[in-house]
Amino acid sequence: MTKEALKSYPVGGPLVARIANSETIQVPTFPNMQEIGNTLEPEKAYEVGNTIGGYLKQLGFNLDFAPVADVAVNPENQVIGPRSFGNDPNLVSQMVAREVEGMQGQDVSAVLKHFPGHGDTVEDSHEQAAVSNKTIEELRGTEFLPFKAGIKADADMVMAGHISIPTITGDYTPASLSEQIITGCLRNELGYDGIVITDSMSMGAIVNYYDPAGAAVMVIQAGGDMILMPQDFLAARQAVLDAVNNHTITEERLDESLHRIYRKKLGRMKK
Repeated sequence: MTKEALKSYPVGGPLVARIANSETIQVPTFPNMQEIGNTLEPEKAYEVGNTIGGYLKQLGFNLDFAPVADVAVNPENQVIGPRSFGNDPNLVSQMVAREVEGMQGQDVSAVLKHFPGHGDTVEDSHEQAAVSNKTIEELRGTEFLPFKAGIKADADMVMAGHISIPTITGDYTPASLSEQIITGCLRNELGYDGIVITDSMSMGAIVNYYDPAGAAVMVIQAGGDMILMPQDFLAARQAVLDAVNNHTITEERLDESLHRIYRKKLGRMKK
């Protein structure tokens, strides 16, 4: 929970593009990422990232909640749909990597979302729990690939989605709160040591099942670094402080997150 989130916007295409859809700010616009993917030209994704990163930097923003690294494998999925580059994990991987490189070439941090992949769900995590019944082997062969490509491209951040994967966790704990997924899959298996931020903690997949205080503590315990938009900020903040004071969360664990955040901030400031 830092002021970093206040200097960021999701600008990943016209479906979720706060600035490009603004009536008061004139910036270049692009079609949905599905249309960019349909060109089969990864350089188009680089152009998207570089252009968006350029105008965001001029406007004073230092990160963008993009690109969408989800693979649109489920035609019934409505929450991701045309926000994804497509249903081919290899193509999506190429597009994601190039968008990251284009955006971060402008010194605007890119955020891969929504780990471990929201493209196979039917449910909308804005409203309720979203579940994928894929096995870890299936995830490795599809959903993980664009995230691996984005990580290789040195993406500053990954957004953990509120997707439940019971084949991994044994229950319906969302990925954003799961140590097995954030630490086990993302950090240990994919080798990611950058910043992990949650999707909005005010979404139905969280608030319908967890209180803001308990959920905030679970994020840090799971290996997350930043808690985005908790439903009750003061309660979430106090819960994390209390958890550190009573040793539910160790100071060492908290320091890991601080080091990741400051390493990225200072790295961008020096460029």
